[in-house]
Amino acid sequence: MTPEATGATEIGERTLARVHGMHEAFVDFVSRLCRVESPTDHPDTQSEVHEILEPAFRDLDYDVRIIRGQKSGDHLLAVPRARSRRSPFQLLMGHSDTVWPIGTLDRMPVCVEGGRLCGPGTIDMKGGLGMIIFALRALRDMDMVPTVAPVVFVNADEEMGSPDSKRHVVRLAKAANRALVLEPALGPSGLIKTARKGIGNFEVYLRGKASHAGLDPEAGASAILELSHVIQQVDLLNEPDKGTTLNVGIVKGGTRPNVVAAEATASVDVRVTSRDHGRRIEERMSAIEAVNQDVAIEVSGEIRVPPLERTPRNVTLWEEARQRGGELGLALDQGLAGGGSDGNTTSLYTATLDGLGCVGDGAHADHEHIELAPTLDRCALLARLLMAPALSTT
Repeated sequence: MTPEATGATEIGERTLARVHGMHEAFVDFVSRLCRVESPTDHPDTQSEVHEILEPAFRDLDYDVRIIRGQKSGDHLLAVPRARSRRSPFQLLMGHSDTVWPIGTLDRMPVCVEGGRLCGPGTIDMKGGLGMIIFALRALRDMDMVPTVAPVVFVNADEEMGSPDSKRHVVRLAKAANRALVLEPALGPSGLIKTARKGIGNFEVYLRGKASHAGLDPEAGASAILELSHVIQQVDLLNEPDKGTTLNVGIVKGGTRPNVVAAEATASVDVRVTSRDHGRRIEERMSAIEAVNQDVAIEVSGEIRVPPLERTPRNVTLWEEARQRGGELGLALDQGLAGGGSDGNTTSLYTATLDGLGCVGDGAHADHEHIELAPTLDRCALLARLLMAPALSTT
């Protein structure tokens, strides 16, 4: 996309020109972030990311507060100094942790290749953190002040499901007028994530009766044989046409080949597109019964991450984004993501739009990268979306 984008309005062209004019600075800033290795399981590394973000926010006239993590690295909260406590605010969400272990940079260095910024953490999601900074810089440079103050929360444990930071996410989302999540866009065309599947985990435990498989097999009750029946019952719960999928990913059982197995377990991953589907799966999983009455069965687990659904308020925010994209000459489209994010949580409490981050590919993979030109277009989109008025809370 060029600054003279077809169909763009005057303000759209100005915003695109300003953002694309910071191309080199953006690449440098995101590269610095990505050269700080910050895996979730090394909490101390998150502060190194903060050392880059803090001065950038302070330069934008933000107050920065470090929130100590109890079981994770520390989290960062940035609030405009000029914001009145009673005025509405919009929540921008990002995370500083990555899935990459210390030492990954030795074999996978950060580099620019053919219009791409490549390296661990580029698309998921230090590029998204850079977009927040540069969207705010663009607005400052154009003397534009959002009427809904942008408040930024960067957590340190998102890649593990935000167990430590979720309470902060909930608190902020409950008070926010809307939430904009800077997770990467979906697919090479850069779909905005207007829906995400909910995630559930279940454990199935079976206790049978051991016996000698050769001398007295009928005296036993095989937990493994019973598990085979359970797996088939679980498989029948799949409704792919509705987006509900269950996968038995791990099975364990038995002690020796010549012993009828007394114990067996299975771990089940569940994905659902609605809370109603989630409740139905929870009920059906808990209702699974053993075929052999000599085998006891116990099912535990729940839908631990609620789905991000296309609620009326989320649809309203999506339409706002489409309108702002039109100002830039961008034709936006939406999609459903199979994985979860903090957007699944914020959507329970406020209008939420996810996948507003970088365009590229390879999250959690060796070919991780962002496409710089379309990502800068999305940075301009973020700047324009930040200028949207407060959404109706009715």
